[in-house]
Amino acid sequence: MPYRPLVGVIAGLALLLFGYSAILRAGSYGTLGVSPRSAADSAAYLPFVMKQVPTAPTPTVTITPAVTFTATISPTPTTPPVATATSIPGGYTYYLTGDPANAQTSTEAGLMLMGGGEDVDAAFTWLIDKSGGGDVVVLRASGSDGYNHYIYHELGGVDSVETLVIRQRFAAYDPFVLSKVQNAEALFIAGGDQWDYVSRWKGTPLEAAIHDLASQEVPIGGTSAGLAILGEFFFSAQNGTVYSDEALADPYNHYMTLDREFLMLPHLDGVITDSHFFERDRMGRLIAFLARISQDGWASDVKGIGINEETAVLIEADGNATLVGSGAAYFLRTTAPPQLCQPNTPLTLLDVQLYRLFAGASFNLATWTGSGGTAYQISATGGVLSSTQPSGGLY
Repeated sequence: MPYRPLVGVIAGLALLLFGYSAILRAGSYGTLGVSPRSAADSAAYLPFVMKQVPTAPTPTVTITPAVTFTATISPTPTTPPVATATSIPGGYTYYLTGDPANAQTSTEAGLMLMGGGEDVDAAFTWLIDKSGGGDVVVLRASGSDGYNHYIYHELGGVDSVETLVIRQRFAAYDPFVLSKVQNAEALFIAGGDQWDYVSRWKGTPLEAAIHDLASQEVPIGGTSAGLAILGEFFFSAQNGTVYSDEALADPYNHYMTLDREFLMLPHLDGVITDSHFFERDRMGRLIAFLARISQDGWASDVKGIGINEETAVLIEADGNATLVGSGAAYFLRTTAPPQLCQPNTPLTLLDVQLYRLFAGASFNLATWTGSGGTAYQISATGGVLSSTQPSGGLY
């Protein structure tokens, strides 16, 4: 074979193998620029993607009820095939890696708040330690079993990893789904679209099962969209994402869909969370979220937590939090109601307290005070943000 065609054939085979390896690691996902295991809360931040443009449907394999198959997910021939999947058409898909028997271990309460992007190994190791090495359950609304291999094989130390992809609301009433969640020693909510979680889980037995886990001191975590729903208040994304400039220009615009009375977890009462914080410039929209919650009378003392990508906040049972990963987290609190928060009017909310947390510093959510970080204030005046930092920087 001539030299040039031979090089082309070799290059093509290399690309094919690389793509296949990525699929095995990630499962099924379709959002760019995020962790291979967890899609981001919205693709609309990309400059070339318009709001409300539907993503392409995820290819699926239809499997009749009670039919199972076994798939090898190991990167090398030495790892035995351990991932078993069961799919209920239109309802949910269940993936198991590890021991199918129910483990019973001693767990410790804790919350893992991850800001999206590449997953933080140290955060998952913390969650595994809190689980006592038991059964880790991953909840998601789309995608596949990418977390099974990552947690079970790459990190290790667990009895099993079980992923439940809840595709329809009726699956949140399914006895099998509920039993798997109820018997979890750790629960992790992946990224995706938080409206899928809200519309499919809110007001269902699955929501109640998550509350039961928290009351039994089972550690719970979430990333991206999975983080967005952990606070008492949350941005539901019912109409798609919202950008900071839109939120500041009109805090009641069509995309500002806030909600409450979903998950109620320890130390997150009165709190709304946000992810991909610095990377997608979400300070403005979090300020607007706080203003709306106060203006609408949902709370007088309103707090927010914004977390950068590749970063996680680890909250202990007593409310003390530390940070792992490469970025920062921001703890916000209002000092007064907004001076001006009305439809079709730029927002004015003054003197919001802010505490920036890096690795090595700490913050206690019970007292809302920190040590080793940076405290400053941010104001929105006529829809424009300003900061008391010497540099004037918002972050």
